[in-house]
Order: sequence, then C-alpha cells, then structure tokens
Amino acid sequence: MSEPIEDEKASAPPPAKKGFSGLQVFGIVLLTLVATIGVGYWWLSHYVFPDNFEPVTLDTSEKDSLNTKLNTLGIDSQGAESGRPLQLEPYSEDGASRQVRFSERELNGMLANNTDLAQRLAVDLSENLMSALLLVPLEEDFPLLGGRTLRVNAGVELSFANGQPLVKLRGVSLMGVPIPNAWLGNLKNVDLVNEFGANPGFWQSFAAGVDYIQVEDGQLLVRLKE
Repeated sequence: MSEPIEDEKASAPPPAKKGFSGLQVFGIVLLTLVATIGVGYWWLSHYVFPDNFEPVTLDTSEKDSLNTKLNTLGIDSQGAESGRPLQLEPYSEDGASRQVRFSERELNGMLANNTDLAQRLAVDLSENLMSALLLVPLEEDFPLLGGRTLRVNAGVELSFANGQPLVKLRGVSLMGVPIPNAWLGNLKNVDLVNEFGANPGFWQSFAAGVDYIQVEDGQLLVRLKE
C-alpha cells in the first residue's frame, strides 16, 4: 500500500527555487550605484567643495536701524567714512538705552562689510542657540586636502539663568563629523561663565556687565548693566 505513495513523491516536480532573477539583481545593483553616487555628490558638494555664501544685503531702512543699534554700543559705523565732522557734546547717560536687539539678518549684514568673510561665514539664531557655519579654504600644500574647502559648524547656547548669562559650547563639527569632546578640551556643554567666571578675566568681566541676554528665533537681545 505504501509503494504508490512513494512513487507519487518520486515523480513530483522539485519545488521552485526562491530568489532574485538576473534582471532583478541588475536593477538592485543599478539603484545602489545611483544612490551611492548621489550621496557622494551631496557630501562632496556640501563638505569638500561647498559653494561660497551669498552675502546678506541690507536695505536702507535696515542699515539705518543697524547703525542706531551700533551707536548704542558706542560703535560709529559711519562717522569716519561719511566725511562729516565730529560733533562735540558733553557726556551724559540720561535717557541712554542699555538694551539692543540684533536680528539674524543684521548680524550677517555686518559680515557683508568684509566681502570675503561674508562669503565664508554665516550666523544662525534659534531658541537659546547661536550657530555659525564657516568655510575654511586650505592651502594647496596642505596634506591630503590641499586646495579644498572645509566646512566647520559650531553651536553655542546663550541664555540667562540664576542672575547671570549662561554660555555653553554645544559642539563643533568638521565636514559633518562631530569633533570629540576631548579634542575640545572637554568644554562641550560646560557653562563657561560658571566654570571660569570666578577668576579675573574675560568671563568674569562679561558676566559682570550683562544684565540679560536671550537668543530667540532670528533675534539676539542683550541688555547691559549700569
């Protein structure tokens, strides 16, 4: 009784092998190749051969507003170039504003006064964070990367807490790769004012002169002490 069953099993066709056909394999290889080339081109264009930035150009009203803010900080951005004689006046702090607000466009517009720097450096303002993007051209004789341009990103947290400004280095990236904290002197995410403000120097003076500081989306607000 078992022989017919065994004969049927022996005569049954072998199961079809599962897998990709030659055309499917070729398609997968082609898609992988295209994706690799696309990612490689994006990486090279953004990090190895990035284009220069387009300098920010302020209109007349924006320039007037920026000059007023710079004058508040004691920076005369026009006097030497305008040809106007200096106006002598007695010193007074009556009615003087100790608060100044810069927009992201104004900061980048100030960089535009130095054309080369404006094409290499850009500043971004977001919530409690000031970021900078810098393009660094390398000399032709630089090892391996000679003649290329490095893309450097950095972020600094700026805020105000416990009665003093808070400044923290969020990190630095080179060609899209974050630099290890050890290479940054272990200063990443360290409150620089709290860490170094106890000793005489820049950070102590900086904290002593700032009454309030805040970074918002596209805005930097600074209020100075008397």
